[in-house]
Amino acid sequence: MLVANFTSRIPNMGDTKTYEDWSKYLGTKPHRLGVVARMYTDNTLNFITDGLRNVFYKGERASTYELSSSLVFEWEVETNNIKKVEFAEVPTETGENGTEITMAFKENYYQKYDIFRIDATKQQCQVVSRPIRKRDDYWEVQVRLIDNDYDTILDTDGCQVGMTTTFQSVAVPELSEEGYSKFQSQVERHRNFITTFRADASWSSLYAIQENVFMSIADDKDVTKSEGVYKMLKKEKELLDTFMYAMNTGLLLNKGNIDINGKATISEPDTGRPIYIGEGFIPQVEAAANKYFYSNKPNLQLFNLIMSDMSDKAQSDTGNKWVFVVNRKLWQDINMVLGEYLANYKTMGTYMYSKSANKGQGGYVKVGATFDTYEYAGNQVSFVVDRALTREYPDRGYGVCIDLTADKTTGTPAVAKFTLTGKDFITNKVLGVGGYDGKSSGEVASNVAGSKLVMMGYAGIAAFTPHRSVILRES
Repeated sequence: MLVANFTSRIPNMGDTKTYEDWSKYLGTKPHRLGVVARMYTDNTLNFITDGLRNVFYKGERASTYELSSSLVFEWEVETNNIKKVEFAEVPTETGENGTEITMAFKENYYQKYDIFRIDATKQQCQVVSRPIRKRDDYWEVQVRLIDNDYDTILDTDGCQVGMTTTFQSVAVPELSEEGYSKFQSQVERHRNFITTFRADASWSSLYAIQENVFMSIADDKDVTKSEGVYKMLKKEKELLDTFMYAMNTGLLLNKGNIDINGKATISEPDTGRPIYIGEGFIPQVEAAANKYFYSNKPNLQLFNLIMSDMSDKAQSDTGNKWVFVVNRKLWQDINMVLGEYLANYKTMGTYMYSKSANKGQGGYVKVGATFDTYEYAGNQVSFVVDRALTREYPDRGYGVCIDLTADKTTGTPAVAKFTLTGKDFITNKVLGVGGYDGKSSGEVASNVAGSKLVMMGYAGIAAFTPHRSVILRES
């Protein structure tokens, strides 16, 4: 499927457009920045927001998201999920012959009569006592193993500190007097800020005489046909690379710098002007997602546990769209474990939600074979290597599994970019002596024998479903 591609070979066509034409193309239809985003397949955040047109502009309103001022935006996150509860200490009793086992957890969650499973071993236990607090992160309960064989003993390999358990059910005796709900249902109000991204490139009048790069893009209505071929200087292409990378990395990894009063903690030293840095996607997810660790390489059991966790938190058991954004090290580790499985189940493409599909009504569109995708237990899992994560974690595996299934009620995408109307992508030229090509006469803006190209954009990221994500990292 043709979306866009770069080439240094001169196309065999007489109506090649210039970079100025390309700037006008973007200026008249800013959503076409998505065409650019699709050319950078290793810039994941750009792809799943701009590339799929999951972008909200100033002036759009809904009950769950809004731009409340020029740079701040807010949205609501509704959580209704079963928590993963971690062991605080390894149990010492075996539970043989139906004897009680003392288990310690990092929070007060399990109550008398609750039934939970130990995630790593799938053994089930029932709580037979009320929890006792030893400290804020240490709560003890007495439990019994559930089995029809009195000889069954506890497998402590699944009960190491930090390993998880999951509430499963409850069973009470006749004339019971108490019971508890385990669903944690609440609405959280989230807020983030729009960051101003900018990249400049300058070159002398001599350097301007260089090899051109040509960009072929698909027609806006029919992606199988070419809309046209645009010509740009190699330096322009390099600047575009820089700008797209900086935006993707910032939207993915930036730590926000806005205090509780909405003030930026960093300002420009000479002018005192505030520099607003919005919080990236990873910091938003880190605060809410379950986390898993591995050493050397992940095993199939761990991967299946992560997929089970994703299913538990999903809107439905099947039909979900998950993307595992990984660095190069984790992708290598995954292929060592799942190589044959991935090879057998790889699909020709994947479907992802775009809020602009079906004439703005939203829907799933096929995005091609950019992602290594396969079906897992009725859900679609796609892997993509992100260059920013590779550079952030060069030596240890790191990845985040994102549920990209749109909200079944509102159609809201799981991840979206917020920006200002007409300001998501701006390009300007500052012409010096020799003009843009280094050999032109006429009016210029500078007496320097060189020119400058500026790219700037305003963007912030919103994770609408951070709780439905999982982080995997190498310890």
